[in-house]
Amino acid sequence: MRSDRIKKGIERASHRSLLRALGFDDDELKAPLIGIANSFNEIIPGHIHLRNVVEAVKAGVRQAGGVPVEFGVIGVCDGIAMNHEGMKYSLVSREIIADSVEIMAEAHAFDGLVLVTSCDKITPGMLMAAFRINIPAILIAGGPMLTGDFKGQKVNLISAFEAIGKVKKGEMSEEELFELEKCACPTCGSCAGMFTANSMNCLTEALGLALPGNGTIPAVYAERIRLAKETGKAIVRLVKKGLTPKKLITEASFRNAIAVDMALGCSTNTVLHLLAIAKEAEIPLDLKTFDEISRKTPVLAKLIPAGPHSVPELHQAGGIPAVMKELAKEGLIDTSCKTVSGKTVGEIIAKAENRNPEVLRPIDNPYAQEGGIAILYGNLAPEGAVVKTSAVLPEMMRHKGPARVFNSEEEAYKAILSGKIKPGDVVVIRYEGPKGGPGMREMLSPTSAIIGMGLGASVALITDGRFSGGTQGACIGHVSPEAAEGGPIAFVEEGDIIEIDIPARKLELKVSEEELEKRRKKWKPPQKKLKGVLKKYFKLVKSGSYGPVLE
Repeated sequence: MRSDRIKKGIERASHRSLLRALGFDDDELKAPLIGIANSFNEIIPGHIHLRNVVEAVKAGVRQAGGVPVEFGVIGVCDGIAMNHEGMKYSLVSREIIADSVEIMAEAHAFDGLVLVTSCDKITPGMLMAAFRINIPAILIAGGPMLTGDFKGQKVNLISAFEAIGKVKKGEMSEEELFELEKCACPTCGSCAGMFTANSMNCLTEALGLALPGNGTIPAVYAERIRLAKETGKAIVRLVKKGLTPKKLITEASFRNAIAVDMALGCSTNTVLHLLAIAKEAEIPLDLKTFDEISRKTPVLAKLIPAGPHSVPELHQAGGIPAVMKELAKEGLIDTSCKTVSGKTVGEIIAKAENRNPEVLRPIDNPYAQEGGIAILYGNLAPEGAVVKTSAVLPEMMRHKGPARVFNSEEEAYKAILSGKIKPGDVVVIRYEGPKGGPGMREMLSPTSAIIGMGLGASVALITDGRFSGGTQGACIGHVSPEAAEGGPIAFVEEGDIIEIDIPARKLELKVSEEELEKRRKKWKPPQKKLKGVLKKYFKLVKSGSYGPVLE
C-alpha cells in the first residue's frame, strides 16, 4: 500500500507514534488510509451540510475495512461573490483547491481519496487534483437544492437576480423582492438549476469518477446519505484493485461527459473546467472537440435557466443514466467506458429508464438537433468564444447591432439598470478575462439585469470574462485572446457594428483590418495594482481558450 511509506518498518516507528496519537490501533495501522477532502464551510449553502455527508462516507470506508482521515478544503460561493471584487477570487480558488488536495495527499501518503464537494470551482479543482496525484479517487457531491415557491411559481437563485431588474423597471415592488429573496433558496444544496455546480457534478458522474446519482439526488434526500456510504465502500475497493483515475478514465470518457453536457445545456464554465481537468489527465482536448460533439448531440432537456425544470426533477426523470441511455440509442455514448462503480457505462444504463419524457425528451423528439453549447470564431475571437445556445431565444441566434463598450462589469451593470442600454445594442464588457480581471469574473448580474429589464429578446452581451451557469440570453463569453493580452476585443469602440451568427459559429467586428491595426498601434493595456494571490495568478494564467490553466 502507498501508506506503507509512513507506517511500515522499524524506520517508521516515529511516524506510527504520531498516528497512534490520533487514536490509531494496530488493526488500523494495517488498513488502507483514505483521505477525505471535505469542503464544508458555513458560507456556502451547497456545503453547509457536508459534515453529514462526510460522516456517511467515513461509515462506508470503515464498513469496507479502510481508515478514513478527514481534512479541509476551501471554497467560494459564486452567488455571494458575484458583482463585486470577490468574484475575482472564484476561478483563482480552483487552482488553490487542486494544490491543497495534492499537498495533503502527497504529504500523508494516502492510499485513496474521497473528494467531498458541491459547488462551482470546488468540484473541478478536486478533479484536477485527482488526475494530478493519480491515486484511487472518487467524488461525492452534496447534491442540488430544491426550488422555492413564490406565489405559486417555482423560484431559484436566478429568480432573485432577475427580479432586481424588474424592480428597476417598475414591474415588481421592493416588498415583493424582499419576499422573493426569502424563498428563492429554500434548502441546503447547490442551486437548483443546471448552473455550474450541478453541471460539473452531473458531468463527473458521466465521466465515470462518481457513482450514479451523484449529479442529481437532492441534498436533503436520505438517498444522498446512502450514496455517500456507498462511495466510502467504493474507494476501498478501488484501492484494493489499484484503480486510479488515469487507469479508468480515457478520452472516450471525456467525450461521453461532453455529450451529456450538450444534451443538458450545461453551464459554459464546463468548457473551462473540462479543458483544465483533461490537461491534468494528459488527455488531448480543445475547443474544437466541444463544437464537434455539439453539432451532433441533440438537446434533450430544458433545465433552469434555459427552461422550467430543476435538477431534482431530472433526478425523478431518471438522472444521468437515463440521459446517457437516450444518447446511446444514436451511438453518442461509448458504453464500454469504465467507472468507479466497478461497472461499465453500458452496465449502468442497462437498467435506466426515462420516467418523464416532459423533463427528459426521448432522443427522437429533442428540443434542438444541436447541443447546448457552441464555439464561435471570427475576427473578434480568433481563438474562440463560448455561448450557451440552449438558453438563447430563437430571434437572438443571429444579431447585428452597435457596440456599447465597458471596461468593467460594474460600469456595464450600472448602465443596464439605469436604462442606458437600448434594444438592438451589443454590450461589450472587457478587461474581465483571466489576466484582465484578473480572475475572469462571472457576469451574472449584468446578464440577469438584461433579462429583468425586458431586453433578453433584443440585446446581446459579449465579454472576455465568463458567465454563471444561471445566465440566459445571447451572452457570449471567454472571448480569446482577451483584452488584457491585446485581443481584438480591446479595440472595439462605441458604436462599432458587431455581427453574431450562432448557427454559423461566427462572431465578427465590422471594422476593417486596416482600422484595427491603427487602433492596435495606439493601444496600451491598463495597469492595475495587484498583490497577493491575484498578482501570482496574473503572472501565471493562460488564455480562456486553454482552460484557463496556470503555466
